[in-house]
Amino acid sequence: MLPKSDTALLSTHQLSVGYAQNVLLSKINVTLQAGELVCFMGPNGIGKSTLIKTFMGLIQPVAGEIKFQSEKKFEHQIAVVLTDRVQHPQLTVEELITLGRYPYLNWNLALREEDQALIQRSIEHARVQHLVGKKITELSDGQMQMVMIARALTQDTPILLLDEPTAHLDLNNRVEIMNVLKRLTRETKRAILLATHELDLALQTADKVWIASPDKKLKTGIPEDLVLDGSFDEVFQFKGFDLKTGKIEHPVTQTKTIKLIGGGHEFLWTKNALERNGYEVSSIGQVVTVKDSTWLFENDIMKSIEALLAKLAEKR
Repeated sequence: MLPKSDTALLSTHQLSVGYAQNVLLSKINVTLQAGELVCFMGPNGIGKSTLIKTFMGLIQPVAGEIKFQSEKKFEHQIAVVLTDRVQHPQLTVEELITLGRYPYLNWNLALREEDQALIQRSIEHARVQHLVGKKITELSDGQMQMVMIARALTQDTPILLLDEPTAHLDLNNRVEIMNVLKRLTRETKRAILLATHELDLALQTADKVWIASPDKKLKTGIPEDLVLDGSFDEVFQFKGFDLKTGKIEHPVTQTKTIKLIGGGHEFLWTKNALERNGYEVSSIGQVVTVKDSTWLFENDIMKSIEALLAKLAEKR
């Protein structure tokens, strides 16, 4: 039976993590809810991986406690996906995924029908059916991460932890992995916690964000609230980036002010191009109209933003 979406699968009470002479996070009280995707963020070296390893049982807490909702064995509660690549040239994708059932097998390591069914279901959830016959040495980094997620799913644990799952991947693979994790929380009601630096993707996909701050605390909340209350700015101290608008701050270098009229994607990208080139876009100024993939300025019609910028440069 899937857990209810408001069930706390993991909670901490006054938890401090790190080492006796170097506490990284102190007296934190957080929960992981079923069906929730949580992105754990913060500057390098602040304790993200240490907290993940503490949840995994690899590092003992300095103080406080971690409580699990279930009384199952630890290996039946948490599955982990790390960035370390598996090195075994003869191992196939299906064999690697099957290894996720190891904690449940008896001494003869024989797979039961329910094990086989769970392996196939995990392969489908991670959408790696097309990879099962390949050797793992044939996989791209993005494909390997998806396979490792499938292996973790075969452990059938209520909690999934990931440490920088999108590191070193291109944008397409980063988006795919975040979308898969988001979908898994909805379909399987798992609690998924990932340490990540992917601020833009976290803001668009996470149900909750934990931000590790220099005062050794965790700021927690939904992404939008943490943007508006300044928590992200306080911790990351952005230089030339306005998180509330999601844009780099471009200095105004042109004397001409533009009043932009229109809508849709063309309007947004035109505004981006104008500001990137030093124009101030305001409610007053010389009018540029965007409509039906054409740009009108002083009775001249352009078919591209590049042509519009050239025309504006001519009129300076």
